[in-house]
Amino acid sequence: MTNSQLLEQGLKVAQNYDVTTKENSAVVYSISYQKTSKNRDDAIEFIKQNTDKMLIEHTECGAKLVELGFESTNTLNCEEVKTIWAIASRRFINAAKGNIIAFVNNAHPESVFMSVELPNILNNPNITTVNNIDKNLFAKQFQK
Repeated sequence: MTNSQLLEQGLKVAQNYDVTTKENSAVVYSISYQKTSKNRDDAIEFIKQNTDKMLIEHTECGAKLVELGFESTNTLNCEEVKTIWAIASRRFINAAKGNIIAFVNNAHPESVFMSVELPNILNNPNITTVNNIDKNLFAKQFQK
């Protein structure tokens, strides 16, 4: 598969595959521009202990993107990969309801969490809290 075909297929998956979760079950993390994957590792460990929770990777959309290689190093540039995950993440957050669990310590301003997920959390009236804190109060920690 050529890079353009892979990109096209990734975009179709991000735009169309199912991203829904049950109420109070969505979990997000931020590792963009970070030196470690600690936030992701912590999120995965949390899910092992809380089997009713889901990362985007556990949705039909996320699982297909991982299968296509968008989680690991591939031949697309990181901005193309970020664009695909941003589309899927926006849809994931817009479909979420209730409380979101977020592993976002030291989230970078240009990360998918800060640039896509957090604004969509704040704009989604069906999401009320993040880490069991009012979503607007939670977001204040990221303001300069």
